[in-house]
Amino acid sequence: MIKIGIIGDIGSGKSFVAKLFGYPVFNADREVLSIYRKNRNCFNKLKKKLPKFIISFPIKKKELKDAILENKNNLKKIESVVHPEVQKNLKNFIKLNINKKILIFDIPLLMENRIYKKNYILVFVDAKKKDIHKKLKQRKNYNEKIIKKLRKSQLHLEIKRKKAHYIIKNKFKKKKLEINVKILLKKILKNERNST
Repeated sequence: MIKIGIIGDIGSGKSFVAKLFGYPVFNADREVLSIYRKNRNCFNKLKKKLPKFIISFPIKKKELKDAILENKNNLKKIESVVHPEVQKNLKNFIKLNINKKILIFDIPLLMENRIYKKNYILVFVDAKKKDIHKKLKQRKNYNEKIIKKLRKSQLHLEIKRKKAHYIIKNKFKKKKLEINVKILLKKILKNERNST
């Protein structure tokens, strides 16, 4: 099984690139949203850690944002509760898809939380800052302060770029990106065949 981790900046189009590979994708952001909506155990733990902010179940994004904006340490508290749950879901995802040829991992903190192993192939999504900013501003719940705090909890982009096995340019042109992902996938498969 080939495991491909998609890395890059917030808003660089990682999730879109991940989908274009056409294989099962573990999307950590989607998993986190599901945990906030359905996991009462997670709610109870967060309520204990952040009683001033976490009021009722399911957990509201606004409550979490308010907590992060008030104190950057609150982000660590949230992560300490949510990440073990994401890890559990990740293990289940791998088990469920054990017979698949390729799995794609769209996990913002893939490198920071040492989730990826040596055998992961890292693909860095490279996009221009101004394009990223434009895309982020189109998001419904866009909050610049939150984005800045989240970026601070992530490894510097240059480190990610250097660690990547492949770099894919995203100019936010769908057709071009589809072609580039197909070319990249062929390259990965060829290199994997040659290395075995």
